[in-house]
Amino acid sequence: MRGDGDGWVVSANGAAYWGRHGAAGLLLRAPRPDGSAAVLLQHRAIWSHQGGTWGLPGGARDSHETPEQAAVREAHEEAGLPADQLTVRTTVVTAEVTGWTYTTVIADAEELLDTIPNRESAELRWVAEDEVADLPLHPGFAASWQRLRDLTASIPLTFNHQS
Repeated sequence: MRGDGDGWVVSANGAAYWGRHGAAGLLLRAPRPDGSAAVLLQHRAIWSHQGGTWGLPGGARDSHETPEQAAVREAHEEAGLPADQLTVRTTVVTAEVTGWTYTTVIADAEELLDTIPNRESAELRWVAEDEVADLPLHPGFAASWQRLRDLTASIPLTFNHQS
């Protein structure tokens, strides 16, 4: 079912942003076998906006959704992630223009969860935090990655499932 958030917002300088009510993405962390953190990245389908780049599962917010709800819904739609296996830790607005925001929702999982990509994903991959910047990142994600990494460094990786 399509929500009421699908659509472009055009800024005063003519740049287009997806999500009539803003957008949100899920930065999901989980422990690797050595205990270090990995994050789940989406290799965007070539036909999509900024296709061929790596970013977070995410998309348009619907008018009735919080950023957390939108990010978890999009992660389920794009990666098959079950909401009951995610623990939302915090949110941060990582992009903002007049009338539009992109919110990154940071969450943890107890393990490297299996994923089921939809047509928007060429691939989904768990990537060591130290290796994220080596990939061709979506420009918006690339611009916020260091800030997000600094923030996640201050949040212990924990596993308190939300019901």
